[in-house]
Amino acid sequence: MAIRDVIRMGNPILRKVAEVVPVDEITSDAMKELVQDMFETMNAEQGIGIAAPQIGVSKQVAIITIPSEEGKEDPDSSPVIVVFNPKISVIDEELQGFWEGCLSVPGLRGFVERPRKVLIEYYDHQANQQKIEVEDFLATVFQHELDHLFGQLYVDRIKDITKLSYNEEFQEFHTED
Repeated sequence: MAIRDVIRMGNPILRKVAEVVPVDEITSDAMKELVQDMFETMNAEQGIGIAAPQIGVSKQVAIITIPSEEGKEDPDSSPVIVVFNPKISVIDEELQGFWEGCLSVPGLRGFVERPRKVLIEYYDHQANQQKIEVEDFLATVFQHELDHLFGQLYVDRIKDITKLSYNEEFQEFHTED
């Protein structure tokens, strides 16, 4: 297992629709190794999610950390969901906005509005069909990570380009937004 290089905006892999993983390959050693490498890379980069295209692998697989409950002492104990071949359905079209960052767009943050509540249908790491309904910030995290599987980056979704900022300026000028 290994920490892999995260590719950055401008690399054409990030703009391709990733390949669907055949269900019978989800439990293969190659997929287990890929997921482990993604997990190690995400942790090394201090991310809360990562998609296979971000490490140069055009496959529909992402991992997403479910934030710990408030008051928990150990953020490393947060569960991680492995998502293969997702389908997203909007449940609540009301938009909510958050400042997003991305491992593939280092040093920047942008204000993105996304649907408040979504349903994700997917296969888990054991090739079982799953569904998860997510809302609020977690809905944004899922939509952000799964966008990578369909050739999208958060910067594509910024409506007001004046809400794109370097991290340092974000900390100084936008943390109250």
